[in-house]
This record gives sequence, structure tokens and C-alpha cells, in this order.
Amino acid sequence: MIAKNILNADLHCHSVVSDGTLTPEALAERAKTNGVELWALTDHDEVGGQHRAAAAARAQGLAYLSGAEISVSFANETVHIVGLGFDPDNAALQQGLRNTRGGREQRAVEMAESLAKVGIPGAFEGALKFVGNPDLISRTHFARFMVESGVCRDTSEVFRKYLTEGKPGYIPHRWATLRDAVSWITQAHGIAVIAHPGRYKFTANEEYALFTEFKAHGGQAVEVVTGSHTPQEYVKYAETAREFGLAASRGSDFHSPDESHTDLGALPMLPGELIPVWELLADRIQ
Repeated sequence: MIAKNILNADLHCHSVVSDGTLTPEALAERAKTNGVELWALTDHDEVGGQHRAAAAARAQGLAYLSGAEISVSFANETVHIVGLGFDPDNAALQQGLRNTRGGREQRAVEMAESLAKVGIPGAFEGALKFVGNPDLISRTHFARFMVESGVCRDTSEVFRKYLTEGKPGYIPHRWATLRDAVSWITQAHGIAVIAHPGRYKFTANEEYALFTEFKAHGGQAVEVVTGSHTPQEYVKYAETAREFGLAASRGSDFHSPDESHTDLGALPMLPGELIPVWELLADRIQ
């Protein structure tokens, strides 16, 4: 059983199947090279890369967990729930993800219309050039187009000036409910994880409500150590995991060698007093 906190597990990253720039095979190789011992590919609202990722991990001699990152609407904020260790061929999970992906194209058209109004034409067609899976066109693809076309220097500047609430190009989307996302994961025999909780702009009461409802619906874990968290947030969400009786997960949220601040396998280890999520998933590690 893999059950130690010092394990270099990376259970959150993205491939070309959603909004990453590397293939599942290239990610598996990069993870192995970087010393990752347990890996999961967690593409947005999509499990289409899971069999490729599992096969690539086997070829690299790398332990693997199935994964996905599901977009959820909660308290007027988009929250991400990672599923780990589920059956990627589960019909209810696949249908739920198809429903979640369904509104992305219309949202993308409206984003492009908003950008055109501030002098950035052709954004929809430009973003499509960066999309591996057209069903999953996202803000990241628009950001890459805006860097390529010289509107901004890098994707960080894009998200400071555009595509976020109150800025040109921002269009909200109604995603799955928290109950739906957790149910799809658990019915497929996986474990639901709150992804990067430090990123959400919640009040203390809203965050407490998120964790309370998540636990009530059957959620079992939270990302404590992740690419967008500060060391202070590692401590904060370790305490939150203990308070709510949740296991702890760890993942870089790696998207691209050129864009991501944290590489695969480069995070600090989980605090030793927490239960690592992979301890609950030992029988599902491939």
C-alpha cells in the first residue's frame, strides 16, 4: 500500500485533451523524469485522455490514478472538484461531463464578441487554433491567442487585463452543481477532492459552507499543497482538512512548460499529520 506523506505524488495536471499543451504521453514522461512516484491526469470536464495516460504511465513504470477536474458553480463562483481513482468508463460520469462541456462553445462565442468590442477581433477563431478538443475551448485558449497576436506579453498579463470578472471578455458560465460533481465521482467509485481552495474569492462563511456541503455530499479530500497555494495556505488548508475530517491531496496543476509556475513533481511534501488521499485509493492505483 502506498500510504506515506513523503510520496512525490502529483495528482493535478492537464493535457492537450483539455487546456494543457502536452500530450498525456509527454506528461507521463515529464512526471517520471521529475521524480513523480504517483501521477494523475485531471483534464477539465473530460476523461478522454485517461486510457492513454494510464498506458503511458505503465510504459514509464509510474503508478497512476484516473482523474478529472469538474467545473462547479457555488455561491456565484466557479469551483473545481477533482475526481481521483474512478472508473473512466462509467456511463453516468461520462454523461455528466458531456452536459458540463455543452455550454462552452456558446460562452466562447460571447467572449469573442466582448473582446471585439474593445478592439480585439477574431478571438474565437484565434483561440480555436490552440484547442486540442473543441468541446473544451476555454479562457486559457483565448489567452494564448492574445499573447500570440501581441495584445499582451504573457498569459498572466491577459488575466490581469481581460477575461476575469469586470474585465473585457469575461462571460460567466453555469456549471454543474456541487452535489452533481461529487455524485458523478463517487458513483464511479472515485474520491472527490476540492481543488486549490485558496484560489476562490469566498468570504469565511462561504468557504465554510463550501466545505460543509462538500462533506455532506460525500466529498472526502482537499488539495492542501498545490501550485497556486502559498506556504501560508498549505498551513491553513491542512488545518481545514483536519477540521472537516478530509484527506489531503497534492498536485501542481501543471498546464505547460511555458506557462505554469510549478512543474510536475516540484511541490513540497504534504504535512505529516494529514491522511494522504492516496491512502484511501491504494486499491485503485494502476
